[in-house]
Amino acid sequence: MVISVKDLNFSYRKRPMLFEGLQWSVPEGSVVGLLGKNGAGKSTLLHLLSGLLFPKSGAIALGQHLPKDRKPAFLEDIFFLADDVAYPGNMSIGEYERVMGAFYPGFDASQFDQILADFGLEKKVKLKELSLGERKKVFLSFALSTNCRFLLFDEPTNGLDIPSKSVFRKVVAGNIKDEQTVIISTHLVADVEKLIDRVAIIDAGKVQLDADLLELSDRLLFNTSPNLPEDSLHAEKYGTGYQFIRSRSGSEAQTPVNLELLFNAVLNKSLSNESIFQTQNSEVL
Repeated sequence: MVISVKDLNFSYRKRPMLFEGLQWSVPEGSVVGLLGKNGAGKSTLLHLLSGLLFPKSGAIALGQHLPKDRKPAFLEDIFFLADDVAYPGNMSIGEYERVMGAFYPGFDASQFDQILADFGLEKKVKLKELSLGERKKVFLSFALSTNCRFLLFDEPTNGLDIPSKSVFRKVVAGNIKDEQTVIISTHLVADVEKLIDRVAIIDAGKVQLDADLLELSDRLLFNTSPNLPEDSLHAEKYGTGYQFIRSRSGSEAQTPVNLELLFNAVLNKSLSNESIFQTQNSEVL
């Protein structure tokens, strides 16, 4: 596992514990959708992984790096795209590239040019002249062009309109390499469901579900029915019928994972790692 979180305890000053004994690990080369309700700790977890926050106890490792040490080799290998990026407003996009690109040995200027073009942005424009959504496009373009081994994206589609979200999915899918590990924290499930190959759902200070989407599709069936299926693990009203999750038999065709339905099932305690995989997999949890 390239990312390891063990026995993590964290709370903000004068607040209840947010994470208590948190365990999580991420296989190398994964693109993970990190899902959770507002306030569940998604952004906090990304800040801890990047070394911008420090755990009260426990251990975090990204490869051979300990984020809390913030060593240069680690900072060259990680890019954290926060939801509220601070930016030098008087800089143009081109000036930002020249200053910031020097910090990342793998930065590819031609790749940056291409992604900016995909988003319809020009380098001569100053950052302060851009809308929130346009600045998000700039920083996303830059993040992908760093070619860092670890990419952490916090709500990357906030502020993007519908056409831009389509471009977002295209540029992310087209610019992630096999050796990169990506975590995308979002509450907008539809924006990432075609990008990720793994999902982690956090609630009540724990990772309640952490699974490969292919495994989920192999074990679970996601479908709709005019009537409530008796064998459903989780079901919700959908139009004049129901959408549901149930166990899949080996003879049935696999169905795509409905992330929104899965998310609701986990938060409603209908599903967990144990109920899906029956026995706890220590490599996953």
